Amino acid sequence: MTDFTPFASLIGGALIGLSAVLMMLAEGRIAGISGIASRLFPPYGDRLFPGRLAFIAGLVGAPLLYAAVTGASVVQTVSSNLVLMVVAGLLVGFGSVWGSGCTSGHGVCGLARLSRRSFAATGVFMAAGFATVYVVRHVIGG
Repeated sequence: MTDFTPFASLIGGALIGLSAVLMMLAEGRIAGISGIASRLFPPYGDRLFPGRLAFIAGLVGAPLLYAAVTGASVVQTVSSNLVLMVVAGLLVGFGSVWGSGCTSGHGVCGLARLSRRSFAATGVFMAAGFATVYVVRHVIGG
């Protein structure tokens, strides 16, 4: 089971929204994590590489900063089932490419821009997420 943390969730959501707005204002680009991460690899010969690197560093560094400031440990649960993790990673990667974006690009930025494609993509990945949690918790018994 997971704990419901409304205050932490509210603050986290506000920070994600703020970062998306700042990226749109500063670079005129959507804050889609899959697109930002994929453009860290060659060919990347444009002026935006340092900003992408800083964005990813912020994603990795934020939990470490939180732990340093609050003294609380960051709890992350990861499956020990290697096959499950490989299949899940491939499905997420395939979905991001096939859907022309990820949850942050479609779910945060696309919905805010009232993109019909993002409404469809968000509905599909949310339904897939709900179904996956149900299957793992009630059918497989995770």
